[in-house]
Order: sequence, then structure tokens, then C-alpha cells
Amino acid sequence: MSLSTQSLTEFSVLPYTDVLAWIVMAVFVAGVVLDRRDRRDLAVPVTAGAWGLFAVFWFLLIHHFALIHRSAIQTVLVVVAVPACLYVGWQLYGGRESLLTLSRAIAFMTIIYLPFETSYVARRVLIETVATQTAAVIDVLGIGEGVRFVEDPTGETTFMNTFWFPETGQASRIVFACTGIGSIAIFGGLIAAVDAARPKKAIAATVSIAVIWVLNIGRNVFIAVANGYQWFAIQWLEGPVMLLFGLSDASRVSFFVADRILSQGLAVFALVGIAFLVSRWVPELLDIGEELLSVLLGRDVRLRTPETAPDGGESER
Repeated sequence: MSLSTQSLTEFSVLPYTDVLAWIVMAVFVAGVVLDRRDRRDLAVPVTAGAWGLFAVFWFLLIHHFALIHRSAIQTVLVVVAVPACLYVGWQLYGGRESLLTLSRAIAFMTIIYLPFETSYVARRVLIETVATQTAAVIDVLGIGEGVRFVEDPTGETTFMNTFWFPETGQASRIVFACTGIGSIAIFGGLIAAVDAARPKKAIAATVSIAVIWVLNIGRNVFIAVANGYQWFAIQWLEGPVMLLFGLSDASRVSFFVADRILSQGLAVFALVGIAFLVSRWVPELLDIGEELLSVLLGRDVRLRTPETAPDGGESER
């Protein structure tokens, strides 16, 4: 018996993936500990197993991003992540032990991300902090005349996280995905995993987190105002967007264009730019990129310039 479309969109895998995420983190951390204790004979199979579990984790989230979150970009990334994780795990188990550095980065990423994902208190503090700062920027810029900053009207939470525009009757909520913690965890994990001087790592972490935070607040301001004032309620645009995202309400088009298309598309370029900026302080980050690209492309890839290569005189500069 097949499930109806409504049942499919109402079903949530998040309670199960939250539990699995802690298991994945524990196995990755176990691999890091074994590697640090010079038990690479055990670290490799344990970490390879962690990559297999990570693939299962992303596979389960395909439903969430495709049918509930309705994000084409994130759905594609999650679909690609499944075979990518399996392939990295297979390469590691097959003898490419240099992938242990990337695995260490994943361990640190989950350590940063999961407490906010699974703790009600941490989640609330993060969401309300981002929402309050977003409201402050809207007020300072003077682009939210009449907007009201209120509690979540859905009744799902009591968070102060919603922008309601009386002029159009539209509202936008700051939810966990709007906080930027995912991007912060990625860069924090990568920086923590590499072997580099601590002062350089501290500078890189501070700069990347600050840039991500500021850009994310700007993103939230844009989405809230674009949705609140229905900037993209254009007749020729409504049909294609509603078809693409399976929408039945034309008033949601502005939100999906601002968030799912423009903001998420530009976020990819922003993250690449931040990675380039951070690599100027910690060129060792490029080693992880080189290793991952070499595995995925099946040929050696070099991202470092002669000046930043280990034997290129970086320590003398």
C-alpha cells in the first residue's frame, strides 16, 4: 500500500537521524582517538565504518530535504553525499590513510553542530539570538515599516523568532536552518582538524565565523523582507516556481525565490570565497581539499601554490 503525498510530507525522519547523528559522531571520535594513540590498525576500519554510517544518515535525510524542506540545492547535495561517503570510506579502508585528516574534520564538525541540533536550550538561545539581530538590522535599515517581531505563531515553539508584515499578512520564521551553524561547524571542524600553528588557526576560526555570521544575518533580512513585501510575486515567475517546488499557494513564491533559489545559490559561492580567504591564514586546509578532490576525481589534484606548499618556504615568511 502506497502512502499518500500528504502522509509523505508529514512524516519526519529527524527524530531517527538525530539519534543516528550521535552514533556517527561517536564512531568518528573513536577513530580519532585510536589514530592519536597510534592504533592506526584499528583507526582505519573504525573510521571507514563511520563513513558508511554517515552515508546512511544522508540517505535518510533525502526525504526531509526533498519533500518537507523542498530545497532543490540541498536535496542534490544530500543525494551526492551518499555515494561520496561510501566511496571515501572504501578508499580509506583500501589503504588511503591520508583521509584520516578529513575524517578528523568530520568528527570536530559533529561535535560543534550536534549540541545545538539536539539541545532545546542551546537551540532556543541560538535561534532567538539570530532572530533578534535580524530584527535589529531590519529596524536600523528602515526597511521593515510596520513589521512586528513576535512569538512563533504556529504553536510549535514559544520562541521569539517570527517577522509578521501586517501590510501583506505574510510572516517569516527564523528556524534552526537559518542560524548558519551548519557552515560554522564545517569551517570550525576543518580548522580544528589540520596540523597548523594555533595562532593561525585562531585567526582563521574567528574570521570565518564572523563572516559567516554577518552574511547569514544579511541573508535572513533579505528573505524576511522579500517575503514580507512579496517582492517576487510576479505573474510570469509564479507558475514555474510553484511547479518546481510543488506549491499550491502563490503567496509563498517570494519566500521560495528569496530563500531556496537566490540565497542558497549565492551561499555556495560565499562558502567558496570564505574557504579561499581562510586558506590564506591556514594553507594546510588545502591539503584536505586536495585529498578529497584527488579521491573523487581519481587523479592527483594540487591546490597549493609553491609559496604555501610544505617545502615552499611558508615557515620563512
